Amino acid sequence: MAPTSFFADYGCHVRILQQARAAQALGHEVLLCTYHSGRDWPGLAIRRTPPIPWRRGLEVGSSWHKLAYDVLLAPVCLQAVRRFRPHLIHAFLHEGALLGWMLRACTGLPLAFDFQGSLTSEMVDHGFLSPRSPFFRPLRWLEAFLDRQADLLLANSGHAADLLVRAFGVARERIALVPDVADVAHFRPPGPEDAPARAALRRRLGLPESGPLIAYLGLLAPYQGTDLLLQAVRHFLDGGGRAHVLIMGFPHLDRYRAQAEALGLASAVTFTGAIPYEEAPRYLHLADLAVAPKISATEGSGKLLAYMAAGLPVVAFDTPVHREVLGDLGLYAPAGDARALAARMAEALEDREAARARGMALRARAERLFGPDAVAQSLAAAYSRALDRGR
Repeated sequence: MAPTSFFADYGCHVRILQQARAAQALGHEVLLCTYHSGRDWPGLAIRRTPPIPWRRGLEVGSSWHKLAYDVLLAPVCLQAVRRFRPHLIHAFLHEGALLGWMLRACTGLPLAFDFQGSLTSEMVDHGFLSPRSPFFRPLRWLEAFLDRQADLLLANSGHAADLLVRAFGVARERIALVPDVADVAHFRPPGPEDAPARAALRRRLGLPESGPLIAYLGLLAPYQGTDLLLQAVRHFLDGGGRAHVLIMGFPHLDRYRAQAEALGLASAVTFTGAIPYEEAPRYLHLADLAVAPKISATEGSGKLLAYMAAGLPVVAFDTPVHREVLGDLGLYAPAGDARALAARMAEALEDREAARARGMALRARAERLFGPDAVAQSLAAAYSRALDRGR
């Protein structure tokens, strides 16, 4: 159950897709229940809600409109349980945990809940909820209650697992670590045979024909660090740095183009809008350096795995999740410090050969720790535990 506009091209949906594909690879039959909007994925059976007449686009992040979709999703999930007759419910996001808890109460089916971060913290990050709001404490209580109802919680990082224990009172034995997948077959470093396609794509995007390129791939929002990234680019250029910056993602495109214009970055930054997941590797082939400015303290950062699989060195803010994924191979700046981020970008580009070596070491780390086979085995073990606990 995925109460979101699956599939759209960003990290939350990539994780849902990766887990569905991993379950299929393990021999499971998978049925995904999700919102009306979003695109289908080949080989994945999907049941969608009816549309709501006043809302046509994708739902990204916190929104009151999601309540209407969630009401419509409940009967879709109930019908799916009756007809599909699953052995296990795998819920994503806290709305999914709520629906899963209700279905579990009705059917007795085991419930696995994929925890991608704190619900209330995400609402605060998105500007949807204030910590001083009278709704904050009741929602925090509801979040903790839902976290404790699943037979097993799947955490994408050790940091997330620690958060569940420390902040929400979940017993450690009810948590399984199932990392994001580094799709090392889909994302790979460019080879000599890719040179013509890279040159053609540079021309199509209006990028400089030569010179270093810094890439960002992901959602555009303050909690993703987009504002800080643009400030860092300004500091980078003011300090004598030479590079073009390719920012790939959505939403709020007009807002960030205007912000870049106001900072005098119109000729130094190119915004592409949303990039289909299937096409993301060839866009990353253009890059010499990737940047991860996310500042959220509770969410994962799936883009790191794409960067690593593509063999790119990564400059990132120093957060527990970034440290856990990148290890000692990341190039870190203090979280929220745009000047320091700019300095690390400049340092990385000073020695291009060392940066390439770091990128290839990151790919090797991704293959070893986050490859599809390793994550599939983690998921298999988690499902087995959930089924045992649900009996």
